[in-house]
Amino acid sequence: MYPKDLRYSSEHEWARSEGDRVRVGITKFAADRLTDVVFVELPAPGTKVQYMQPFGVVESVKAVSDLYAPVTGTVVEVNTTLKETPEVVNTDPYGKGWMILVQPDNPKEMDQLMPVDKYLAVIGEKA
Repeated sequence: MYPKDLRYSSEHEWARSEGDRVRVGITKFAADRLTDVVFVELPAPGTKVQYMQPFGVVESVKAVSDLYAPVTGTVVEVNTTLKETPEVVNTDPYGKGWMILVQPDNPKEMDQLMPVDKYLAVIGEKA
């Protein structure tokens, strides 16, 4: 349910290293709490994002929540599928529901994020 190869933020974003880039999305925990996602606002490619600063918004039938960047860098790709089918965030948050791909300024920033066991402790779930 929570992939071991990802790093997690306290704001419930996940980050996956893919070569020299980092793919970002929200966790299943966040997607489940939001319930039905109806809209996702993401930055345009070329936008600079800052560590733990808002980069976009996810809106559900229950709430509107900011999305926080788990690394500082430049957005190189955005998941445009979410414009037409935002509900994929609920059904596949670690796959087709990814949000942005970032070229990080400092890849070591990933070390500040939590491994899965620490994240599970934060949300009160067992591995």
